Amino acid sequence: MLIGEYRYSIDDKKRVSIPAKWQSELGKKVIVTRGLDGCLFLYSQKEWKKLVEKISKLPLGQRDSRGFQRIMLSGAMEVSIDTLGRILIPDYLKKYADLKKKVVIVGLYNHAEIWDEGRWEEYQAKSEKEVGDMAERLSQLI
Repeated sequence: MLIGEYRYSIDDKKRVSIPAKWQSELGKKVIVTRGLDGCLFLYSQKEWKKLVEKISKLPLGQRDSRGFQRIMLSGAMEVSIDTLGRILIPDYLKKYADLKKKVVIVGLYNHAEIWDEGRWEEYQAKSEKEVGDMAERLSQLI
């Protein structure tokens, strides 16, 4: 289970550490792709296959389905976790998420998100103010 919030720096070779307690669950290779709200998504191969199965069932006749498939799947890259627990963030994904030096890696149970630290702090501050309203709108799901 991937949970928690971890802060790291991207090194000069565009590598970022993955929380040590997640590494056995994630395995040696992970998938990084464009996420939503300006972040990157990080999946184990097992969880990625589950997501791809769902995405592949979206109707090709719908423009939104095609667009979502293109963004999520074309942006995906399989990367290895090195012996020091780091992954390489490809340039196009670093640019997409506007990652600078400091990043926040957020665990969301079956996947993680990689955020630029400043962008995460803005998103988090806004969301914390709205969490009561969110809970009310989602009350039947909780």
